[in-house]
Amino acid sequence: MRLTILGCSGSVPCPDKPASGYLLEASGFRLLMDLGNGTLAELQRHADPLEVDAMLLSHLHADHCADVTALTVLRRFHPSVLGGRALPRLPLHGPSESATRLARAYAPDAVELADTDLADVFDFRPLSGEAFQLGPFEVLPVPVVHPCEAYGFRITAEGRTLAFTGDTAVTDELDRLADGVDVLLAEASWTHDPTRPAGMHLSGVEAGALAARTGAGKLLLTHVLPWTDGDAVLAEAHTTFTGDARLVEVGDKYEI
Repeated sequence: MRLTILGCSGSVPCPDKPASGYLLEASGFRLLMDLGNGTLAELQRHADPLEVDAMLLSHLHADHCADVTALTVLRRFHPSVLGGRALPRLPLHGPSESATRLARAYAPDAVELADTDLADVFDFRPLSGEAFQLGPFEVLPVPVVHPCEAYGFRITAEGRTLAFTGDTAVTDELDRLADGVDVLLAEASWTHDPTRPAGMHLSGVEAGALAARTGAGKLLLTHVLPWTDGDAVLAEAHTTFTGDARLVEVGDKYEI
């Protein structure tokens, strides 16, 4: 299983660093996991967007799904499609309101929204807490604490397992998600501040502690806010996790 980082900037994109987005590949199957602002451009460096096989959305904040609208345009109006290429609908597994939320993002006004339906491009499939199969990938969505409906993912293929925390604070659900995984992809948006109220993202200390507590083989830190010192987040993670911990960058590839 290969993981490619399409974007890793937290909450908003910044120069040369799109927001959240990841590409997983195994046995020739291409699975997108989130597609935030700017990630479609980066995807095109690594794969043909018309040949992606499925997509997962952890939740519906723009920094995790904004480029689905751009992907809609590409899959509707690419010259090969207009020329008659039969392109199957892309399975999109996401929160229950994915179809309506993404239609609102695509339509420019209320008049067009009344007729906007993205079902010609996407096969919308609501997530639950039940595991399902996507090609070689076994996907377990785990509901996490967030202001909106949100999930982390535990994904297994070719005998290896990746866990992605998504946007959430420290909860018992994360321990279940990350238990014994080969790689933990953790959103760690800031350095630890004991005076800060519990929020929707982990700190470096908390991400490291989660990796140590659950026996993760490797910790990858992502979703660092543009105004946060990423090196400081990584240094914090090393204080609670003695294993291999890294700060991801756009374009990084990891064999899991």
